[in-house]
Amino acid sequence: MKLAEIAQKLGCRVEGSPEAEIRGVAGIEHAESGQLTFLANRRYFPLVKTTRASALLVEEGLAIERPAGLPPLSILRSPNPYLAFAHALELFYQPPRYAPGIHPTAVIAKTASIGEGAHIGPYCFIDEESSIGPNAVLHSFVTIYRGAKIGESFFAHAHAVVREFCRIGNRVILQNGVIIGGDGLGFAKRKDGSWYKMVQSGPAILEDDVEVQANACVDRATVGETRIGRGTKLDDLVLIGHASQVGENTMICGQTGLAGSTKIGNGCILAGQVGSSGHLTVGDGAVITARSGVPGDVPPGATYSGYPAIENGLWLKISASLNRLPDMVKRVRELQAEIKELKAR
Repeated sequence: MKLAEIAQKLGCRVEGSPEAEIRGVAGIEHAESGQLTFLANRRYFPLVKTTRASALLVEEGLAIERPAGLPPLSILRSPNPYLAFAHALELFYQPPRYAPGIHPTAVIAKTASIGEGAHIGPYCFIDEESSIGPNAVLHSFVTIYRGAKIGESFFAHAHAVVREFCRIGNRVILQNGVIIGGDGLGFAKRKDGSWYKMVQSGPAILEDDVEVQANACVDRATVGETRIGRGTKLDDLVLIGHASQVGENTMICGQTGLAGSTKIGNGCILAGQVGSSGHLTVGDGAVITARSGVPGDVPPGATYSGYPAIENGLWLKISASLNRLPDMVKRVRELQAEIKELKAR
């Protein structure tokens, strides 16, 4: 595909040879001649001088210089190079398509409803009184429990599970091993110290355009509901505790865990291995950096870090002071000794 054609499809401006032939895409470290790459993080700017790619997606206004003797590098200017690269991937790679039909090993209850154009793969099970909208794909070994309601263009990869009475919107993707609506951790302690299991009566609800990645769990609620807002993305091994509420277009990264009844606002980012106490609120647009522990509310638009999580600027100052802490302790002890001597006089 000519670079000029790619630029037109992506809405980019070409600097260099519009006739350059592009055969694929790759990361900047591994790109070869005939491939398109991108620069979205300035940490990788030095690699511009060594990449063997034929074309580079980059933001407007960023000067690109190459040492003499390297192969020519054409430039595609975009206000959002990473998003443009995401669209470029789609020009060269098409995921498998699944023909409508029901595999003979699938088990579908008589009262279940399946929309037109659905692909139901090997060993799937769809229980009584459940419904799935048009153009769904259930890859293999997918289980839909009784009374679940699922919208159109649903895609469930192998071994995904949607539990009883859960509700899922349109264009939702469940990656391998996802559990939607598993029982929350609801137990009441008896007088003898043993635990009595509480019925988990409230469904998990996923709104439109949610994606849940591999082996993540969204627990059902003891009462009420657990809800994931429109456009939100949950990474691998994320746990959403019972009765939690996650807003729209929020990103929750790998191994993050939300205790029960946590409320996360719209447009938030929770980086990897964040943990929250229950019954707290994280405001719209907040960012929690990796491995932070959140014991209380976080205001809208704030960036919090550390354990216990505090405002990011303060946490950076504290972190910078830690290396000097032994010397500071030593100096304090010396000053205490000097004060003691002065008092003795």
